[in-house]
Amino acid sequence: MALWFIPVTTAAPRTRTVLAPVVGLIALGLAALILLGLGVGKVGPLGVAVGAAGALLPVGPVIAAFLWLDRWEPEPAKLLWVAFLWGACGATICSLLLNSTAEALGDIVLGHGGGHTLAAVATAPVAEEAAKGIFLVGLLVWRRQEFDGLVDGIVYAGFVATGFAFTENIEYFGLAFVKYGFGGATGGVIGAFVLRGVLAPFTHPLFTGMTGIGIGIAARTRSSKVRVIAPLVGYICAVLLHSLWNSSATLGGANTFLIVYFLVILPILAATVAVVVWQRRREQRVVAAQLPGMAAAGWIADSEVSLLASLTGRRGWRAAVRKRAGSQAAKAVSEYQTAATELAFLRDAVEHGTAGPESDDRQRRLLATMLAARQVAVNAPDAMRATRNHLDGRENGTDGLRA
Repeated sequence: MALWFIPVTTAAPRTRTVLAPVVGLIALGLAALILLGLGVGKVGPLGVAVGAAGALLPVGPVIAAFLWLDRWEPEPAKLLWVAFLWGACGATICSLLLNSTAEALGDIVLGHGGGHTLAAVATAPVAEEAAKGIFLVGLLVWRRQEFDGLVDGIVYAGFVATGFAFTENIEYFGLAFVKYGFGGATGGVIGAFVLRGVLAPFTHPLFTGMTGIGIGIAARTRSSKVRVIAPLVGYICAVLLHSLWNSSATLGGANTFLIVYFLVILPILAATVAVVVWQRRREQRVVAAQLPGMAAAGWIADSEVSLLASLTGRRGWRAAVRKRAGSQAAKAVSEYQTAATELAFLRDAVEHGTAGPESDDRQRRLLATMLAARQVAVNAPDAMRATRNHLDGRENGTDGLRA
């Protein structure tokens, strides 16, 4: 049976709201301009340039780590970019307004300098984690289908927090440059970079990741109470961790900071990584469990089950097609694999009663995506031959994506 001739009823096209994304991008652009102006006014153009160069260095490795976590079912690149921009611009300027107000009020009530301590220990954790977390809540409400569990929550939280840390680091590195120049290991830009870019590049993602875990749990539960409690508990954990971190630097000395870093932050980071790795293995088990049923339904070929059940199989499949048929055909195979994974997660959610009211429409859209990707591969004969050769090498002559 030629799988690409399976009749797929596509859902009626939904009305696309263009105004909201445009307004959102304009707002983020204005926020970026305001932050740039404030930065130049505070540390000067050269300070902003040096700060931005230093702040950019940790972004690549941190983002790469989250993309590595997200390999099973990659999130839409546009949404990840929006998450980063929200953290870098929207969440930052919201936090700046709240922190500045709290610091001014604190100076009035507690005396000069008291506002800075109040903002660092109390206001900043509450305001910053709320500003970052609101993006995740918005995704849960309006793009719930993007959440398949804890990993997705942590990935989106990581992108938001990395954007936030990027802008924050521009200020810290710029101030260090203005006051001490490039300095050495204990001062200036180099010292600030060692502290924030080498020792602690994952602190903001760790804090906001607590909210992301709560959102991920909320997306996968049938309990209305858990949907409310899980994000709230995650947010509270984020605030407490953030407050502890700021307190160790603001109220304590170097010894206090190192104790908190090595005995609290690093163990919690290690535990979070362990949870994420466990969840990734769970995702693999979910996909592997659903693939035979998808093959029985005629949505994928029997020979594709083993290829789709592991990242190694998928990677080898794409590489074989890219070598013989080029990047366009390999991209079609990648889109096919992603849609098949999303369909597997959707079927699992339906079985557990957490799929939501639009599950049927989403299933039709995913099948249509798989159909379109298959058609691209079918129109590239070399892709068919590469797929057959790859399968022959694995299974002694079965036919995936057969024409």
